[in-house]
Amino acid sequence: MLTSPHADAPAIREPRHAPVAHLTRGGVVESTHHGSVVVLDGDGKLRFHLGDVEAAFFPRSALKPVQAVAMVRAGLPLDGELLALAMGSHSGEERHLAAARRILSLAGLTEDDLRNVPDLPYDPAVRDTWIREDRPPSRIAQNCSGKHAAMLHLCRLNGWPLQNYDAPEHPLQRMIAEAVEDLTGQRIAHATVDGCGTPLFAVSLHGLARAAARIATGAPGTPEFRVADALRGHPEMASGAGRDVAELMRAVPGLIAKDGFEGVQIAALPDGRAVALKIADGANRARIPVTAAALALAGVDPRLLTGFAGEPTHGGGRPVGGVRPVAALDPSALPARP
Repeated sequence: MLTSPHADAPAIREPRHAPVAHLTRGGVVESTHHGSVVVLDGDGKLRFHLGDVEAAFFPRSALKPVQAVAMVRAGLPLDGELLALAMGSHSGEERHLAAARRILSLAGLTEDDLRNVPDLPYDPAVRDTWIREDRPPSRIAQNCSGKHAAMLHLCRLNGWPLQNYDAPEHPLQRMIAEAVEDLTGQRIAHATVDGCGTPLFAVSLHGLARAAARIATGAPGTPEFRVADALRGHPEMASGAGRDVAELMRAVPGLIAKDGFEGVQIAALPDGRAVALKIADGANRARIPVTAAALALAGVDPRLLTGFAGEPTHGGGRPVGGVRPVAALDPSALPARP
């Protein structure tokens, strides 16, 4: 990988995950989700960890705020809702598609220049509407189209080639790799291809939490601040209406948060407290309850997190249980702060 002054790359190994959440039915544990969780204090010290937070893993779309910082550092002029979309995994709502087209228009480009994978909208209701209207999969509807449009815009501004902007050897992707190592504080362990076609970098969960904290604490005028400000101000542009990650940012003042496929989540506060987690089996149902528990461990007022307990388990049409974080994630189990 890149020559880097940062810490060694995390080990590539089978992660030593631990139980992080139980699915209960009638007071009995029916299923268990394993995973790993890390919580950082405002000074960057390890407040709590569970599972394997130092093994290499793929952050998936939770890495998009880091990619956005890299692009802003290189001169991407977007702010507000357009910058939020550039780091988004959007639902495919018409406002998302219109914003992606605006970014392309700023660069004098069209949807035909995108290299992400054609897809239907991510949101089930929006997708169903597309299917009823017999609309085919498209690159603009795929949830990463805002990121790809921003990459093209930056390439046009910097005079970089447009045709292979998603290739690992492209100046844009090399610059993003450098930012990943800078913000995580460690060398990249491995690189592959993400679902949308851009390079994806393996780091540790601990390193990903450090990157989230760096972005959330960015000083005014810095690329980190611009990215955090856009995410805080336009959470639905980085996700969609009713998405849990947007609701979480609305509920906790100052929070930035980004989810990723396969059960990944980051969240960080302006004072540097940060959490990162990975659900081992990729199950989405455990992601938000475990995130809420991790934020409570970080010191977020639990009253702000009551709406993020997860979906209930039903029996006969009525709630009979749900997904609950394990006892180790209960803040009362931690020693008092000095």
